[in-house]
Amino acid sequence: QAPLVESGGGLVQAGGSLNLSCVSSIRYFTINGMAWYRQAPGKQRELVAAIDRGGRTDYADSVKGRFTISRDKARNAVYLQMNSLKPEDTAVYDCNQHPAPVRNYWGQGTQVTVSS
Repeated sequence: QAPLVESGGGLVQAGGSLNLSCVSSIRYFTINGMAWYRQAPGKQRELVAAIDRGGRTDYADSVKGRFTISRDKARNAVYLQMNSLKPEDTAVYDCNQHPAPVRNYWGQGTQVTVSS
């Protein structure tokens, strides 16, 4: 079983919303600092949103005010609520530990496509 499984992506029109989920099969893994990352075609992976062990959050300037990262310890999951989506948000979204992603834990990610 993959250590991290992302879901919730899809095709949405600009201005729409999606809620991404990241569930870990490793017990208590998501109580660590976690983050959502994204990679658009031809671009490097970038940090989108992070949440530390204490629940403090941080966001890339490009998504501030539109995206919200949260954690559910009971479900060992991390979520990313994305509102007011823009075509430039189109990418594959992954989750992993933050600030030190575990190299072997990168999964398939979930594709988000925003049409104009």
